[in-house]
Order: sequence, then structure tokens, then C-alpha cells
Amino acid sequence: MMANIENQLGTINIEPEAIAKIAGLATTECYGIVGMASKNMKDGIVKLLKIESLTKGVKLHIDNNKLIIDLHIIVKYGTNIKAVAETIISTVKYKVEEATSMQVSSINIFVEGIKIND
Repeated sequence: MMANIENQLGTINIEPEAIAKIAGLATTECYGIVGMASKNMKDGIVKLLKIESLTKGVKLHIDNNKLIIDLHIIVKYGTNIKAVAETIISTVKYKVEEATSMQVSSINIFVEGIKIND
């Protein structure tokens, strides 16, 4: 489902993939994040995504032009997960709303794994 913004000059249509990219990039900029995660539903294996495919770790739902964003992340070992999640929520909400002028109604964080330094 595409996001629509109407103004006096017409309608702006924003693809969910574009919003997911904004959310994914904002997430990876936060402290304590190793990257976005993708879970193979068949065998339950979590995979760390590269920067070019980070939108696979973002699930977007549009309901009455309000956004619900699910973020699947991998955090760095030793970080406070609650603090990292709160930072992600405020950062992603700000950046998505600023870029799209759409309201973010909720952001759900799913910690899919913890990466231990190599």
C-alpha cells in the first residue's frame, strides 16, 4: 500500500520501500546497532543484512496514512538494549516524519540477535 500526501497542488505518492530505506538508515546510525536483521522463516536463521538490503529488516504498515514500523535489529554485545531501543524509536520517528510529513503511530523493535566482537 502506497502512502499518499495531498496538498493544494495535488497528491504525493511515496513507495513503502522509500520509507523503509529512511527508517533502516536512521536505525543503523544509532549507537549499539550492528545492523538490520532478516529472519529465514523456513529454518529460523537470522542473517545480518548488508547496507544495500537493509530494508528487508523493516516491515511497514500504513493505516489511514499513519505509519507502523517494525524494525528487526542486531545489537552489539554489552549495550543496554532498552536504551538502544529508545534511541532508535526517537531517531526513526523524527527522521521519517521529517522526510515524509506522515505521522508515525508506533515503532516496534525486534532484537533478533546480539553480535559479540570478533
